[in-house]
Amino acid sequence: MTGSAITLRGVVKRFGALTAVDGLDLDVPFGSCVGLLGPNGAGKSTTMKALTAQVILDEGEIEVLGHRLPGDSKQARAQMGVVPQLDNLDTSLTVDQNLLVFSHLYRVPKADRKGAIERALGLANLTERRASKVDQLSGGMRRRLLIARALLHEPRLILLDEPTVGLDPQVRQELWALIDKLRSDGVSILMSTHYIEEAERLCDEVTIMSHGKAVAVGAPRALIAEHAGPEALEVYGSPTRLGEVEALAAERGWRTRRTGTSVAVLHSNQVGSREDGGVSDLGDAAGLEGERRITNLEDVFVLLTGEEIS
Repeated sequence: MTGSAITLRGVVKRFGALTAVDGLDLDVPFGSCVGLLGPNGAGKSTTMKALTAQVILDEGEIEVLGHRLPGDSKQARAQMGVVPQLDNLDTSLTVDQNLLVFSHLYRVPKADRKGAIERALGLANLTERRASKVDQLSGGMRRRLLIARALLHEPRLILLDEPTVGLDPQVRQELWALIDKLRSDGVSILMSTHYIEEAERLCDEVTIMSHGKAVAVGAPRALIAEHAGPEALEVYGSPTRLGEVEALAAERGWRTRRTGTSVAVLHSNQVGSREDGGVSDLGDAAGLEGERRITNLEDVFVLLTGEEIS
């Protein structure tokens, strides 16, 4: 095993005839943010549960912060914070009271509890709402409280399971800033998300999963360069026209991505290359008209998983 915060090797988890995770390797280097991406049913949630010993592997090895799981799961859990996808805050308690309860559960020494709560409130920007009942908080505040709760014992590792699910763009960006600060402070982060822009912006590396397997691993920009190129030509039209574009692209060996009323022709900068090393316009080279745009990680995701973002 390696010196990473998280190391998975050959991980397999079956539920009856279903293989939820199939031979997965995964590394989270210390001080980095790694994204776990994939469509529904890809195995992300099972992988996250395996890291907290909520599910036991059928095959493979897991090491978290130097501890082998499931045998040393208590030792590993004491050094990590977990932010679940589902809100499980106690709505009958105030913000302060929720944090106090978890300071006991995390075994924060009595002399350090007040300082730990103050620090967590400050990080999550919830100091002024400390006396509020949880059911009086907005969705964004509740997500920040879940993160604050996970930070009480100053963990070396944070697991974020869909941390911004269901939030509006403004609140999501507030949480992005908090996650980015944690990474800057040297906290190791593994984050599962359906928001591909989120992963592209925050993660040093991503693992894209499909049907329980890792289909791509690397830095977002490196994966974009490898699978999509720097530019795409977005062609709009009727379903018949889009089918014609896809057929033309297939004939010429170009990769495409269909999205609603358009088809993106990827690696468009490589189409129509001239002998002098320049690149001719794709529209001139192929008789296509469209809009050029910068490619992104979502292009790679859809190309490799064959799924629309949900």
